[in-house]
Amino acid sequence: MPSFDIVRKSTPKETFRVKSIIGKYDLQQAEAVEHFQGSIDLPDKWNIGCIVGHSGTGKTTIARELFGNNIVSGYDYTHDNILDDMPSDCEVNEIAKTLTSVGFSTPPSWLKPYHVLSNGEKMRCDIARAILENKNGLFVFDEFTSVVDRTVAQVSSLAIQKAIRRNGSQFIAVTCHEDVVDWLMPDWVFDTNKMKFERLDFEAQKKNRPKLQIDIYKTDKKQYYWNIFRKYHYLSHSFNNAAKVFIAFCNDSLCGFCATLPFPHPFKKNTWKEHRTVVLPDFQGIGIGSAFTDAIAQKFIDNEKCFISTTSNPGLIFSRARSKKWRTTHIGRKSSGSGSGRIQNKHIKGSTSANRITVSFEYVGTKSV
Repeated sequence: MPSFDIVRKSTPKETFRVKSIIGKYDLQQAEAVEHFQGSIDLPDKWNIGCIVGHSGTGKTTIARELFGNNIVSGYDYTHDNILDDMPSDCEVNEIAKTLTSVGFSTPPSWLKPYHVLSNGEKMRCDIARAILENKNGLFVFDEFTSVVDRTVAQVSSLAIQKAIRRNGSQFIAVTCHEDVVDWLMPDWVFDTNKMKFERLDFEAQKKNRPKLQIDIYKTDKKQYYWNIFRKYHYLSHSFNNAAKVFIAFCNDSLCGFCATLPFPHPFKKNTWKEHRTVVLPDFQGIGIGSAFTDAIAQKFIDNEKCFISTTSNPGLIFSRARSKKWRTTHIGRKSSGSGSGRIQNKHIKGSTSANRITVSFEYVGTKSV
């Protein structure tokens, strides 16, 4: 049982400014004393812990006293892309899988240097690196979600806790934001406001976790929304204006884009194909992409149409391979496709499915009554 009894004293030199403040505010002494005392009764098996409390209540001091060697801080990002900043002993597929698992599944952004990423992307990048550098080990993240929007913080927490549990790591979030606790669903919490430790039941938290409301709309503003989402898609150079476009909102915030096209299938009439699907980085890693495209595919099925998809997105492949709503029809490289450039651009390396490993699916879904 890690316990602590920490006393921190600081006595400033009696400079002119110090004396001025002491006199102005009638302070009795210049010395500042902080005393933090308590214990953290760690379970035998756990994945996620949380040290939470207001600023100045000792969160960082306690974390450093008990877990100092495991605190994530001071990563050097020196390359012109984050991939080469990841541990040298990790394979590319492992890096991509880990980045995706924490909700950073935007391949174009993996090719950027760390300093140009958004705050949300930087946080997920740091978590992914910590997972890769501390495989199956313990790491502590101070000031967790302190620099991101609160909606982003909650979505990120949900994605990160999934990745930590799946990986079998141990992670402690140190934060002053109590709103992330319901999304992290930690196995234990130490509240520095009350100096109180509490174990929590993960399954009970899952049942009571706040819900995400996903609303889907069809839109005629195709190019407008594509311009918002295109930089997050690995095929950003092309978009077919003949597509039907749907957008998704998560708790009233724009989060997803999906375009579909009629497809001249040699055997099945009324076939439609997924053309472009993008989820904004702030909302990645919690299954929005899968739920979004499932709902759209179901609309086509309900209208007696067939819906197919070919993708190289690791997250979608993994989700659909496990889903009973999708049937795998092909794995590997497909034909070169259209030479017109309207749907694909065969003259740009890697832009057609012939140049990359893809997985094709057909949506079987649930038949409407």
